[in-house]
Amino acid sequence: MNNGQTRRSFLIGSTIAGSTLLMSGTAIASQPKRLRFLNLHTGERADAEYRIGDTFQADALAAFDRLLRDHRTGEIYETDRTLFDALHRLAGVLETNQPFHVISGYRSPRTNAILANRSGGVARNSFHQWGMAIDLRVPGRSLDAVYRAARSLQAGGVGKYRRSNFVHVDTGRVRYWRQG
Repeated sequence: MNNGQTRRSFLIGSTIAGSTLLMSGTAIASQPKRLRFLNLHTGERADAEYRIGDTFQADALAAFDRLLRDHRTGEIYETDRTLFDALHRLAGVLETNQPFHVISGYRSPRTNAILANRSGGVARNSFHQWGMAIDLRVPGRSLDAVYRAARSLQAGGVGKYRRSNFVHVDTGRVRYWRQG
């Protein structure tokens, strides 16, 4: 066997391997993305494929928006779709398919103002008011593990609230904090 045959064999093998990787990467990218939620205030659950490839699934998003509504007023607001992608990535990092236990999703400006007046832990300009934040727990995972995993995403703000036992995740600028 001469060098030409060896090089040709290598190039053919590389092309086949590269095509296989490209096709499997495309298959992975088009895999459905699923999220599971349990709203701790209302007891409602949602479990749905919210995105297939680049296409968001309207029924799933509507169910998630309803579950993440302001439970005090009943107001529903469209949740930032990138928050769902961040939560999907968070579930992957945590290697869990447990539902996210929701403490707070959307909060109306009125609800947010009331809570901010009661507690120094609620921001007056909270991302919750724009459907860009969620406060959550993950069954079977410690608060510290969820906080570290959320930080590793570098997808926005992450706060750990030890006394209240939840992690805040938002799609604002990247920043981190801890309380209590």
